Amino acid sequence: MNFIIKLLLSALAVIITSYLLSGVHVDGFTVALIVAAILALLNTIIRPILVILTIPITIFTLGLFLLVINAIIILIADSIVPGFEVDGFWWALIFSVILSILNSLFQGFSTNDRA
Repeated sequence: MNFIIKLLLSALAVIITSYLLSGVHVDGFTVALIVAAILALLNTIIRPILVILTIPITIFTLGLFLLVINAIIILIADSIVPGFEVDGFWWALIFSVILSILNSLFQGFSTNDRA
């Protein structure tokens, strides 16, 4: 149940981010939901491999290369999901930063602080 809520909030973050950026286009909430699921899958499978392969570059750039890895993941999702378009690398980079911020905010709202 918690995963479904996180997925819905992530889809909402994708929609909001696409409205904020003119270089990112999402055809609707269903496409945003698919994008959120694909991003979760890519972040689970491909991101750790990319992080391990680029450890020297990541250390040399003091971790900033992780932003490039996030943009690459966004561009991979762009090529997989029809109805989701990112106009280039820089839009993917900005999209990943804003999406991360929104997901962090939404995660703070979705946590249960019941005693």
